[in-house]
Amino acid sequence: MFDKILIANRGEIALRVIRAAREMGIKSVAVHSTADADAMHVRMADEAVCIGPPPSTDSYLSIPAIISACEITGAQAIHPGYGFLSENANFVQIVEDHGITFIGPTAEHIRMMGDKITAKDTMKALGVPCVPGSDGGVPTLDDAKRIGAEIGYPVIVKATAGGGGRGMKVALTAAEMESAFMTARSESKAAFGNDEVYIEKYLTTPRHIEIQVFGDGKGRAVHLGERDCSLQRRHQKVFEEAPGPVITPEERARIGKVCADAVAKINYIGAGTIEFLYEKGEFYFIEMNTRLQVEHPVTEAIFGVDLVREQIRVAEGLPMSFTQEDLTINGHAIEVRINAEKLPNFAPCPGRITQYHAPGGLGVRIDSALYDGYRIPPYYDSLIGKLIVHGRDRPEALARLARALGELIVDGVDTTIPLFHALLQEEDVQTGNYNIHWLEHWLKTHLPA
Repeated sequence: MFDKILIANRGEIALRVIRAAREMGIKSVAVHSTADADAMHVRMADEAVCIGPPPSTDSYLSIPAIISACEITGAQAIHPGYGFLSENANFVQIVEDHGITFIGPTAEHIRMMGDKITAKDTMKALGVPCVPGSDGGVPTLDDAKRIGAEIGYPVIVKATAGGGGRGMKVALTAAEMESAFMTARSESKAAFGNDEVYIEKYLTTPRHIEIQVFGDGKGRAVHLGERDCSLQRRHQKVFEEAPGPVITPEERARIGKVCADAVAKINYIGAGTIEFLYEKGEFYFIEMNTRLQVEHPVTEAIFGVDLVREQIRVAEGLPMSFTQEDLTINGHAIEVRINAEKLPNFAPCPGRITQYHAPGGLGVRIDSALYDGYRIPPYYDSLIGKLIVHGRDRPEALARLARALGELIVDGVDTTIPLFHALLQEEDVQTGNYNIHWLEHWLKTHLPA
């Protein structure tokens, strides 16, 4: 049993891990930059270590500083949260080489799924349905044009090392291939230091459906249903719900079993998410995230499980505390991401919080590191909170979300709260009738720049 774990992260996810550890009787160590000296995760942890100046490259991404913090405090394990070093295989290897447990998958699995081509080849071999596309990287424009003609337009050119929407360009016709191919390669080189790209069929009206999986590292794995994350802006999720409003129980059971079987076969350990595009009853694999997702609370709400607690348990070598048969969906949950951003351009809006009031009541959860007087630093992601609601069904969850948004007060900075008030008035949102392009089209007409 771990006595003490270090959280290599900040903000609401660091608090999330601290709370789970405290319930398990495990002491927590927070790390922080000088900009986060007054942050809530620093205040709530049992111990705190300053690991560098404000830039994340010199603090939260500094592997030597994090390892030193473990050695100084005697922490036996590291939880990476999400973002930062959570999917850095080199970091995992260094952690393990120092005799520290990484609370998450192995370096091998992170490498396997971190490269989009390797991930697709692996999943295809494991029986997971994939989007038609190139077999591996596409080295030349002539190759790109040939592949585009073979699979049919529209197609999307993607960086093999990509993520967050960077290095992705759509070619609707053959005439657009050259621009898409060259731009995607250029963006990929600038963002990831790797200009290799691959090509896939571009689905015109898909939904973004992701399956939550969990493995014990010993050949046993389960799935915890799906989340629908189709409301996105520039490939960034803003509104997530579980279960998906258009997924049938039969589809859920089918794709869930495929995913659980796949991760069991590779002895995957911990939480992971297999992401799909879903269109006309078919699922097409796009990537696997080998970490806890930002939107994991909606899954926790409908299944009544603590995924962080489970991560810690299996990292200790304990078995999962539930089986597939134990997992039954209860109701509906929705999460909205509250960002410190100024509409309509979504420009980051750091600054001091002059008043903060969290909503409450039945079925309402807010994961946030805000407090009155807190100054949001300009150096990190603009996510400042996640509002999660749970109801007996989707209409009740939507009504509860509207009520909770009305109670939520964040003064001193601009936020995306007004966006969600507006979205909840839309019939398509009320009925769940949207796809991954819906929000972008809506923003152009309702929040023109």
